Amino acid sequence: MPEAPDLEVIKEYLTEHVVDTKITRAAIVKPSVLRSLAGDMTEDIQGRSLESVDRRGKFLLIGLSGNRILAINPMLTGMIQHCAPESRLYKRTCLTFDLSDGTQLRYLDEKQMGLVYYIRTDQLDQVPRLNEQGPDVLDGMSFEEFQQRLKRYPGEIKGILTRGAVLSGIGNAYSDEILFEAQVYPFRKRKSLSEDELRRILEKSRSVVEDAIPILRERMGENIHVKVRDFLKVHNKGGQPCPRCGHQISEITANKRITSYCRQCQPGMLLRN
Repeated sequence: MPEAPDLEVIKEYLTEHVVDTKITRAAIVKPSVLRSLAGDMTEDIQGRSLESVDRRGKFLLIGLSGNRILAINPMLTGMIQHCAPESRLYKRTCLTFDLSDGTQLRYLDEKQMGLVYYIRTDQLDQVPRLNEQGPDVLDGMSFEEFQQRLKRYPGEIKGILTRGAVLSGIGNAYSDEILFEAQVYPFRKRKSLSEDELRRILEKSRSVVEDAIPILRERMGENIHVKVRDFLKVHNKGGQPCPRCGHQISEITANKRITSYCRQCQPGMLLRN
């Protein structure tokens, strides 16, 4: 799942490389990912300029001329590719957009779980989940607001972080990293956390994302469709030594989601209701 650091780098790249180009042709390869609320996209989008690229939580918003927007929710496996038209067309390619500079923008999604909304600017409130997100992880939320927003959610702290209603932009991978840096057990109930632990979670939420961005910027380069995770400290590193204490990193898979953590640095007990 692309998270805030990935999408920040993709936003930067697209702003530099595709803004001010025009879409000369659009093709729908797999229609299941498209929700067009502004008429026939392939006809309506032709000739429109790409004017801006923004990120809102886990959404990427591409502003087009004539009050149109491509609102992209990549979900689990959605990716953006920018390449030459003759580049290999992956089987997971769902949408393609030919650009006036001779390049092509593609939306890829292996499991077709993500969605691309083609809308007018006045239809943003019709995009599911977009406005249900909390403040962005990089916006600098105060601790008081963080505490207030948390009060609505009594569950496990990792689940709260990933749902995006308290802080948006955090997914499965970076929640593991944040909780590792904060030295908090991922399955702790919110009510059991001390003020100091909550402060550490809020602080590390921002610093972990900020620290990842320059690494991804360098590692992804032009391959913005490639997911880079190998530099993370604990996520998906089950069985490897903890970079802090050397203890073996634990890994639990539940509901098709991996949780990685260090039992030594993040002590706790997994409870099942």
